[in-house]
Amino acid sequence: MSEQIIHFEDYELNAVRTTTGRTITETDFVVHAGHTGDFFPHHMDAEFAKTLPGGQRIAHGTMVFSIGVGLTASLINPVAFSYGYDRLRFVRPVHIGDTIRTRVTIYSKEDDPKRPDMGRVVERCEVLNQRNDVVLAADHILLVERGPKKA
Repeated sequence: MSEQIIHFEDYELNAVRTTTGRTITETDFVVHAGHTGDFFPHHMDAEFAKTLPGGQRIAHGTMVFSIGVGLTASLINPVAFSYGYDRLRFVRPVHIGDTIRTRVTIYSKEDDPKRPDMGRVVERCEVLNQRNDVVLAADHILLVERGPKKA
């Protein structure tokens, strides 16, 4: 993990970074089900899952979101704060053995109407599988401090 101060003005539209990958495991399914209480058969019952179109268990969407967002935490910006996520979509199923990574694109920048000393940066987060298919998409909204005024 590294730390870098990036003020609102320094974010460049369409800049892209891609994280390293992480393979989804049986343990991920079990731990996530335990944390959330979501033991639906689509996730936990291998025999039931054989009747599904993909023929295997489907990862919890919330798990894919959590891991996908966690992968982006390699760069810490101490003057940016998460304001939340919009437009979250589970685009394609993820299965045990799939490897995911996250592509982050600076999608938009705008003034923050409540905080004149900050702006809003929207990062389009796309979680990709090993075939480069988008499996999850969400917009991450950041509140970012403006830099010092230039003379």
